[in-house]
Amino acid sequence: MLTTARTTLEPLTADHAEEMAPLLDDPALYAFTGGRPLGLDELRRRYERLARGHSSERWLNWIVRRQASGEPVGTVQATVRGGVAELAWVIAVPYQGHGYATEAAAAMAVWLREQGVAVLAANIAPGHEASARVARALGLAPSDELVEGEVRWLSAGG
Repeated sequence: MLTTARTTLEPLTADHAEEMAPLLDDPALYAFTGGRPLGLDELRRRYERLARGHSSERWLNWIVRRQASGEPVGTVQATVRGGVAELAWVIAVPYQGHGYATEAAAAMAVWLREQGVAVLAANIAPGHEASARVARALGLAPSDELVEGEVRWLSAGG
C-alpha cells in the first residue's frame, strides 16, 4: 500500500470490481483512449488477470482511494519491462480536476524509482491535456514517437 497526503493506493484485486464498475461506467472516460465501459463480470475477469500478472513483465495496479473517506476515485498502473515502467492512470469523472491522478501517479513513480526502475513512460492521446499535465508533473516530456496513435512521453534518460 502507498499513501499520499490525500490518497491511499491499494493493490488491485478482483474484489475491487464491484465498487469500481459504477465509477468506470461513464463513456466520457473513454473519449481519448477508446474502448467502452465494462460490465461487472467483465471488469472482475479483467482485474483477476491483472492481479495474476504476466510472466514476462510486472503488472502493478492500484485502486486510488480518498484517505478521508476511503472511497475509490480511480486507478493507477505500471507495466514494468526491464528498467522501463509504462504508466497509466484513470480517475472517475466526478473526481477529475482535483489532482488525484497527479498525486497518485507521483507516489507510484517514486515507489518505482525506489524499486530500480530507470525510465518512466506514458502513452497519451494527442490533445488530452489533463493527462499531459500529469505526465509533466512526473517529469515526463513528449517524444517524437507515436504508439498506436498516442504520443510517447518519457522521463529523462528515456
